[in-house]
Amino acid sequence: MFVTAVDPRPAATTSYPTPQPDGTAVLSPSVRDVVKAYVGLTKPRIIELLLITTVPVMFLAAGGVPGLEVVAATLVGGILAAGSANTINCVLDRDIDEQMRRTRRRPLPRHAVSPRSATIFGIVLGILATIELGLLVNWLSAGLALAANAFYVFGYTMVLKRRTVQNIVWGGIAGCFPTLIGWTAVTNELAWTPVVLFGVVFFWTPPHTWSLAMRYREDYASVDVPMLPVVATPVATARQIMAYSVVMVITSIALWPVAGTGFVYPLAAIVLGFLFLREARALLLRAHTGADGAALRPMRLFHFSNIYLALLFIAAAIDPLLH
Repeated sequence: MFVTAVDPRPAATTSYPTPQPDGTAVLSPSVRDVVKAYVGLTKPRIIELLLITTVPVMFLAAGGVPGLEVVAATLVGGILAAGSANTINCVLDRDIDEQMRRTRRRPLPRHAVSPRSATIFGIVLGILATIELGLLVNWLSAGLALAANAFYVFGYTMVLKRRTVQNIVWGGIAGCFPTLIGWTAVTNELAWTPVVLFGVVFFWTPPHTWSLAMRYREDYASVDVPMLPVVATPVATARQIMAYSVVMVITSIALWPVAGTGFVYPLAAIVLGFLFLREARALLLRAHTGADGAALRPMRLFHFSNIYLALLFIAAAIDPLLH
């Protein structure tokens, strides 16, 4: 449970005093400041959206309201697992985070936490997540969470991100695992329903991330991260966004026959899909007119993509309550 959603806002971290040239002492950060810094490493705003793709699937798996104990245990394990992956990502990316406008206020670039301390913190969170999910949920869910963390850290952060324009396409697989974890937490087995929802998140990730990358294109270019908007024209990027959006909407509607849902989910999937495609098409049309930079207004699609995913999964949770 690992990054799918991307937080566009600079992290709010405390400004720590730097040593004076004359060697005079400086005040140490307060306990509150240190806690804020460690919480900032976990990227809590991203975790919020990841959990939105976990809990609704549990309702779908249970055919109604799942047990509160298993929901709570899955949420705690998910938060710990996602926090672990995000923290280690911050450690590995601290060099480029320090240079990018969007990320330079994170705890490590601000030297609010040392890389060694952050690494230990991330590993401890990962161990706790695995043990907590294994003992209080089931070991299948724990294994899936551990696999997602490993893929995000080793597959995306260490291998794909800085080497290929397909970085977010395949790296985004890690962010799809909450659909599987939510389902297995209730059923202790896999099925086609969570696999379809896995596909929805997989095809959602490129439009979501590339629209943000269009806004911060210079940031990624300055640190040689080959996001699609860095290496392709706005028109080519918008075409790719449109293509993935179409497949995403088709995949979302496919859940209807696969899961045998009632009318609420397919209606929501069709309406939300239409609105998403309208935003993607508007971005493509603006690119065709020669718009660039802020004039493309890519953040319209980025912000709507968050709303789309949240409402789609909420509809998936509500449907079994009415079906």
